[in-house]
Order: sequence, then structure tokens, then C-alpha cells
Amino acid sequence: MKTAVYHNNNDIRIEEIPKPTISEGEILIKVKASGICGTDVMEWYRIKKAPRVLGHEIAGDVIESKSDKFKVNDKVFVSHHVPCNKCKYCLEDNSTACETLHQGNYDPGGFSEFVRVPKINVENGTYSLDNLTYDEGTMIEPLACVVRGQRIINVKKEHIVLILGSGISGLLNIQLAKLKGAKVIVTDIDEYRLKKAKEFGADEVIDVRRNYKASSETQKISKEFFRVSKDSLNIKADRIIICTGALKAVEQAFNCIDKKGTILFFAIPNKNIEIPTVDFWRNELTVTSSYGAAPKDLQESLDLIKSKKINVKNLITHKLPLDKIQEGFKIVSDAKESLKVVLEP
Repeated sequence: MKTAVYHNNNDIRIEEIPKPTISEGEILIKVKASGICGTDVMEWYRIKKAPRVLGHEIAGDVIESKSDKFKVNDKVFVSHHVPCNKCKYCLEDNSTACETLHQGNYDPGGFSEFVRVPKINVENGTYSLDNLTYDEGTMIEPLACVVRGQRIINVKKEHIVLILGSGISGLLNIQLAKLKGAKVIVTDIDEYRLKKAKEFGADEVIDVRRNYKASSETQKISKEFFRVSKDSLNIKADRIIICTGALKAVEQAFNCIDKKGTILFFAIPNKNIEIPTVDFWRNELTVTSSYGAAPKDLQESLDLIKSKKINVKNLITHKLPLDKIQEGFKIVSDAKESLKVVLEP
């Protein structure tokens, strides 16, 4: 079978390897769609374990089964990381801290024609797609990560939520926050993505490269005038979700968080950050992060997509065959007029 072996962002090699064989309790998937995640192109993060087969947002058909849960021809989404449901983290509803979740994966990776799904992933992380398309199936895991992130920071109705970065994760966060009844303000430096942020429901979008005066509506939302100057963005938000790895966004977050507010690192920079200690202490700020998704987040994500409450279909801008994965990585890395890139092996 064909598989794409990652060496670095500019060196992804299509190779022929044997098709995996399955054991008791396992299933073999014919991959129909596999999304390229923003973390896949985080070279400083991924290259440490290269060479390897990446890809963790897959949907496909069961072509072999040694499990009672799924039969041949079932259409499924498969989560690559699943918890043990037994350790102290799982029992305290912190499944994404589970060591089993961090160590597990499917074989060899989603950027392949076929994937062997281990028994634990079959039992704890495989979901029927029913009437969803394969492309929509690739969006279950990304949305589940957003579901978990907003659950951690408890986004509520009437919260002012500032989202820094309007790529795919920013657009998903916009939709979910609006669904919860929050007022959403979004920043970016790219005109195309700011336009998309508005299309997907942001109350206000801000190009932080330019001088800016808030609309009268946003002045009402934020309860005070705010502006963007060359050096800073001034607003008071109840929740801030960082969806970009830019260090400038971290600085902006601490400038814009209201007292008792929470900053969520949904994305992370590749360098350590500084926390303004006095503000952190005096204003009782919360700084937290989210990693991955737990089974209940995946189920909620699936339900949101099935019910059409979250629009994922229009987020997919590019579809490419596996042979063109190098082109796909460039599209994602360049982050120009693109959102989600999906490979179809």
C-alpha cells in the first residue's frame, strides 16, 4: 500500500509498505479522507520523531473486522488517541492526561491507504458516520478539541470572547462560542481569514496590522471603547482563546484579558512565554491550555456536526490525492487562501 513518510515539512516521501494485518478485536480501514492538521506542519514539534507517518483525522470504510462492534463496509471515523478509562486521570474526567492516550495511535498513520485500528481504539474511539460525508468525518477530531477547550474555560452566554487567529481552529471556536451565546471578537493579520471569520459568525473582526476603531455595536458589546494601534490592541475580554503560535498574540492576550478572566492556549508558540506576574496575581487571572479530545468531546462533536449546528463542510477548501501531500503541506504552511486541506488516498 502507499503511505506518506514525513521527514520534514519539505520532504514527505510516498513509499510502498505492506498492508497491515489485524488481530482479534481490531479492524482494518480503507482511508477515504484524511485531514492535514495545523500541528502536522509544526515542524519544530514533529521533526523530533521523524521519520514517521503522520495523519490523525481520518474517515473511511471497514474492509476487515475481527471486532463485534463493526462489520465490513461500515463507514467510520477513528480517533488516534484514546484513554484507558481506568487511571486516576480518566477517573477524574481528565482523560487527555492519560498516559495510554498519549502513547497510543493507529498503524501506521492517517496519511496511508489503509490503517490498522488497535482493539482499544476500536472500543473507545471509533464512531459510525451514518449519513455524514467522509470529509465531514475528518472534522470530528478538530471540532472535538474545540469542544474540550471551551468546556475547560467554561464559555458562557454573554461572555466577551476574544479569539486570536482565524485559521481553522479559530473558525471552529467562533462557531461554538456563538452557539453558546457569547459575543465574539476575532483578530488576524490576513484579510482572507478575517473575511471568513465574519462569514462564520464573528461579531467583530480586527486586522491587527492596521489602525482600527471599533464599531458602535462592538463598543456596546465590550462596554468600553477599544482601539488597535501599531503596538497594542485594547479591549477587556472574559475569555481569550489563542489560536495562533505567534508570540505577539500572547502579549496581546495579557493586554486584553479582563479581571478574573481566562486565557486558553489552544495553540502554542515554539518558545517559552513570560507571564506578567503582578497582573496575574492582582487581577486573579487564569492561564490554561488544552490538548486533544476525550471520548465525550468526540461524541459531542459528532452530534454537533450531524445536527448541522456547526458548519464544517464549508471549512474544507482543498482536496488532494495522497500523491500530492507535499503540495498539501505547503498550502497549510503558507496559510494563504485556504482553510482545511483534506487528502483522499
